[in-house]
Amino acid sequence: MISVDNLAVEFSGTTLFKDVSFVINPTDKIALMGKNGAGKSTMMKIVAGVQKATRGHVRAPKEAVIAYLPQHLLTEDNCTVFEEAAKAFKQVFAMRDEMDKLNKALETRTDYESDEYMAIIEKVSDLGEKFYALEEVNYDAEVEKALKGLGFKQEDFTRQTKEFSGGWRMRIELAKILLQKPDLILLDEPTNHIDIESVIWLEDFLVNKANAVMVISHDKAFIDNITNRTIEVTMGRIYDYKANYSHYLQLREERRAHQIKAYQEQQKFIADNMAFIERFKGTYSKTNQVASRERMLEKLEIIEIDEIDTSSLKLRFPPAPRSGDYPVTIKDVSKSYGEQIVFKNADMSVSRGEKVSFVGRNGEGKSTMIKAIMGEIEVDGTCQLGHNVKVGYFAQNQASLLDPELTIFQTVDEVAEGEIRTQIKNILGRFMFSGDDIDKKVSVLSGGEKTRLAMVKLLLEPVNLLILDEPTNHLDLKSKDVLKEALLSFDGTLILVSHDRDFLQGLSQKVFEFKDQRVIEHFETIDAFLERNRIKNIADINLMK
Repeated sequence: MISVDNLAVEFSGTTLFKDVSFVINPTDKIALMGKNGAGKSTMMKIVAGVQKATRGHVRAPKEAVIAYLPQHLLTEDNCTVFEEAAKAFKQVFAMRDEMDKLNKALETRTDYESDEYMAIIEKVSDLGEKFYALEEVNYDAEVEKALKGLGFKQEDFTRQTKEFSGGWRMRIELAKILLQKPDLILLDEPTNHIDIESVIWLEDFLVNKANAVMVISHDKAFIDNITNRTIEVTMGRIYDYKANYSHYLQLREERRAHQIKAYQEQQKFIADNMAFIERFKGTYSKTNQVASRERMLEKLEIIEIDEIDTSSLKLRFPPAPRSGDYPVTIKDVSKSYGEQIVFKNADMSVSRGEKVSFVGRNGEGKSTMIKAIMGEIEVDGTCQLGHNVKVGYFAQNQASLLDPELTIFQTVDEVAEGEIRTQIKNILGRFMFSGDDIDKKVSVLSGGEKTRLAMVKLLLEPVNLLILDEPTNHLDLKSKDVLKEALLSFDGTLILVSHDRDFLQGLSQKVFEFKDQRVIEHFETIDAFLERNRIKNIADINLMK
């Protein structure tokens, strides 16, 4: 059991949260929720021991292992993927190596009666007792299962970690954490850099093999599937629910309804007493009653209603200009980088008004195909856009394409047309840009803020073919809901790449699967494909156990 006692964080005269206390039990699977800036990541870092609180303590048993995966990290560059992942067992290996070293020393010594000889025997005995008490494990096999589950291929095991992007390095670190079987796993946005199959594998691991887990995530399906408890950080305090995310949302609405009712009753009580005070102020016979009510009102603790986005804004894409019957046509297309074949002899056509998804493990060619459609790379074969196609394209690096000298408001205003221009401030507010924020220049925004701004800009441009490559990585749950609703009502053609199952579900009628250098067309909804894929994937996992 790990206890968090009276935590408080204050900086620059501002209190992020205070008097926060809760207990993490051995089998708890906790979603840490709250609006951006509420203090979720700060609280997780304090529990992990990488940041100190202004006041309060985190108490854990001496032998407890707490493993933390932050949003951004890099592994070392001087070893292979397999060697880096195997560092999860470095303490076990160190124990074994120390035993071997001591046993060899005993073989060469003849001072059997000396204190030094007896000390070595005692140390070997102590180490042996600890080592052989450990569960017998095929460590190489465990490393292999974890790496394959998180999307690595056998041939990747011997490659240097420096050959991989930051997202893939994060997977290596995640594999190390899972292999350690810690008492508490802390995960901050773990699904941002892994594909759907790996997310499903991770879910299965966390539910069936992990001990306690605390996770921050904007992936609703992921947190619903793995958690049995939700801790909400809001307005400097917490609310603790024994419920997963979807149930928590219902309970939260009930809580706010009670708060609103209590607040309204209190306001009426205050107004009635203020009216009494004003009416009888200066009346001698009522002096004591007036003074009593004034003191009571001074001491009254005003009920607060928790923050919530009450906006009912519904965004819609502008009507799509009519395109030809087939906005995208791919015939016998192949792409290689040197000897590495990404895909070969791919054929696909996307009809006007269709909504399709590209799915598959990272590195199988989804983004490469999109770049081919956009004409950003050369390929073998025919890849063309149809008649009168106007493309709205959201690339993974879309944030870097914004004009750094424009303000947030100017960036949106230059593409907004018609009546929607009167709603720019409301739209920006929905995507967490409010007040003076809208006058900030793009150059000073964080990567996540730029991504959100690029998404707002895309929502306002009149197009008939939308191509979105991982659009939700930096969007919170409400922003994703706004985008999804807009896409559902979009009357043009949509090509979507995303690892977020909750976002994908209901959005497409056809699936193109990128797998083993092929592009496979599935005439089914993304919901049906994901359900079938999940069953197949978990069956594969069970065979590996």
